[in-house]
Amino acid sequence: MPMDFGKVPSEQLPSVDFTLPPDSQLTREVLANTSEMKDIPVYIGCAKWGRKEWLGMIYPPKTKEANFLDEYVKHFNSIELNAIFYSMPKKEQIKIWREKAEAVKEDFKFCPKFTRTISHIRRLKNAEEDTNRYLEGIYEFGKYLGPSFLQLGDNFGPKSFDVLKAYMSHLPKDLELFVEVRHMDWFADKVARQDFFGLLRECNKGAVITDASGRRDCVHQELSIPETFVRFVGNGLHPTDYTRIDEWVDRLAHWKNHGLQAIYFFLHQHDEKDTPILADYTIRKVNEKLGLNVALPQFVGKNSQSELFT
Repeated sequence: MPMDFGKVPSEQLPSVDFTLPPDSQLTREVLANTSEMKDIPVYIGCAKWGRKEWLGMIYPPKTKEANFLDEYVKHFNSIELNAIFYSMPKKEQIKIWREKAEAVKEDFKFCPKFTRTISHIRRLKNAEEDTNRYLEGIYEFGKYLGPSFLQLGDNFGPKSFDVLKAYMSHLPKDLELFVEVRHMDWFADKVARQDFFGLLRECNKGAVITDASGRRDCVHQELSIPETFVRFVGNGLHPTDYTRIDEWVDRLAHWKNHGLQAIYFFLHQHDEKDTPILADYTIRKVNEKLGLNVALPQFVGKNSQSELFT
């Protein structure tokens, strides 16, 4: 399913203020407590691999769906694993996914979303069994496991702060985790905002930054740990997609120069067919600005890359 969160009609895009807000006080404090690193891990990818629209673009035309992941790992070093939000696969399935990555790349990372049973159905209450099942499953990724991310629904607001705090306190201390909130009061209410990001800092967990056109409050620029996990939602290669990426790359470079330790940046589109093109543009800009050499996706279609700079 495409990401429709924060979608606005295309004719309204020119009127959206896409300017990234300044860094928060928390971000400045967190980065001030870390030292600059010359090389940091940078992971840039998409949210799913099962896209038939990518046949003839980055997948060979006759690739079978069962082999999409085999092809995906040739092009990207990470994936924001949304698939298990809907249903937790068996450990045997995760082992197969891990082996597909293992066959191609040493440094590939799967960043699995918590299942909706935990986050949206149980709403973090009485979710011990489901959480244990989730953790047992994702640990099958071994060294290919990146950070997990817990997305809370639009109706999970600050009134449920104590529930969130209790749930977080029972998670493994060494679990790499980023949390995404969507209820507007987490951002609009000053006390709720401080409580939420303060909790994340106390637990040594990160905050997902979701950059969607219609929800600029979710572009909060709050780093509770010296790492960032960005979910960037583009608009079908609209000109603003590129200027927004440019500004993000500038911000990431600034953070890196001030102590950022890791970058996870995932590209979404409301229609995912062009996501590899936007990902290619992003990787090129990151490599150029941060002096890195993240591998670029390799297009099989003749015209795919010519669309990049239009």
